[in-house]
Amino acid sequence: MPTPQTGTFHWRTILAGSQMLFVAFGALVLMPLLTGLDPSVALFTAGIGTLLFHLVTGLRVPIFLASSFVFIAPITYSVQNWGVAATMGGLMAAGAVYMLLALAVKIKGVGFLHRIMPPVVTGPVIMIIGLGLAPIAVNMAMGKTGDGSAELFPYDQAMLVSMSALVTTLIVAVFAHGIFRLLPILSGVVVGYIAAQLTGMVDYTPIQEASWVAIPNFVMPEFNWQAVLFMVPVALAPAIEHVGDMLAISNVTGKDYVRKPGLHRTLFGDGLATSAAALFGGPPNTTYSEVTGAVMLTKTFNPVVMVWAAVVAIALAFVAKFGMALQTIPAPVMGGILILLFGSIAAVGMNTLIKAHVDLAHQRNLVIVATTLVFGIGGMALGSGDLSLQGVSLCGAVAIVLNLILPQPREEEADLHEEQEVVEDLVDHSR
Repeated sequence: MPTPQTGTFHWRTILAGSQMLFVAFGALVLMPLLTGLDPSVALFTAGIGTLLFHLVTGLRVPIFLASSFVFIAPITYSVQNWGVAATMGGLMAAGAVYMLLALAVKIKGVGFLHRIMPPVVTGPVIMIIGLGLAPIAVNMAMGKTGDGSAELFPYDQAMLVSMSALVTTLIVAVFAHGIFRLLPILSGVVVGYIAAQLTGMVDYTPIQEASWVAIPNFVMPEFNWQAVLFMVPVALAPAIEHVGDMLAISNVTGKDYVRKPGLHRTLFGDGLATSAAALFGGPPNTTYSEVTGAVMLTKTFNPVVMVWAAVVAIALAFVAKFGMALQTIPAPVMGGILILLFGSIAAVGMNTLIKAHVDLAHQRNLVIVATTLVFGIGGMALGSGDLSLQGVSLCGAVAIVLNLILPQPREEEADLHEEQEVVEDLVDHSR
């Protein structure tokens, strides 16, 4: 029960919620800016998604949900080929996959997730997410569009701005202390924006022309089966990561959220938040590790704080000048930060393999990892036109199929069986 000092409507609780949004803010708005979506809509859907998550989980888990970087490349490709509305339809379907997986977890336990998506599958897929996006970051840092087809700003000015943003992000991430260490992206955006303003890159006209209060540019989804088939496989890797997120926040708070409210509820809440975001034209939602770090640092274990973070995000979404200001951030600022961010995603995938002790001396493991990496980095596509499968979707499907059909070495099979038993015991009560 909240005490009078930390009650639902106490000013400290509201302030703590604003602080949590502040921690998540940089990554939250960067993702829609990269994919051409409206950052104001992203703020709104992050708030709505977080509220739905807490409704499903009974206000037990101190988690904030916002824009998922896993979907950057798929959304970019889908928007170019089928438009924003069809992309939203695909993302709604991806959220439905989450919810179906939640139902399967309730019936069978989480062990089956580990069987179809062990670290040898998720590791290289996560690496591809980061490495596949690397050219976008480099092009933007050099003052070009993400695909490198046009120059937006002079090279010298762009490098000055992008490197100032990158260096700031690096310094804050490594050397800052306390709450500031959780704000590397936001710090990089601020310093990069100032540098961009000094070099004349920032155009304030859209801010001046925007009204103070306005309804965000919501986009209703349309269902295109090509976009749906393209987007659905992307949901598999974030789903398995969700298990790790829940274990992490459980360790921070000292409570076992895998058992109560149960992994099936948290996974369902995540999926519902993603589908709800797509209903309004926002990016998919995921749990934010930055906020988990802030919870650990501040000992703010009250989930009501995250509700207030969501309420503040929804309120900011209707401040039109604020949303337009976000859209004036020049490409080199984002490019500098993304060099570190996309590289970090690839490193997380590598670390997934290392922590799980995946032995690449085994031909089976080597085949899965090598094929997945070359398909992703090389831009392999199966099929042609509207029927093609490529990018993260193709890599995820190929890695899962190879893992299922290639025989396990006997000693590895025994280790996997033992590991699955441990995982199933851990979440047995989440059924």
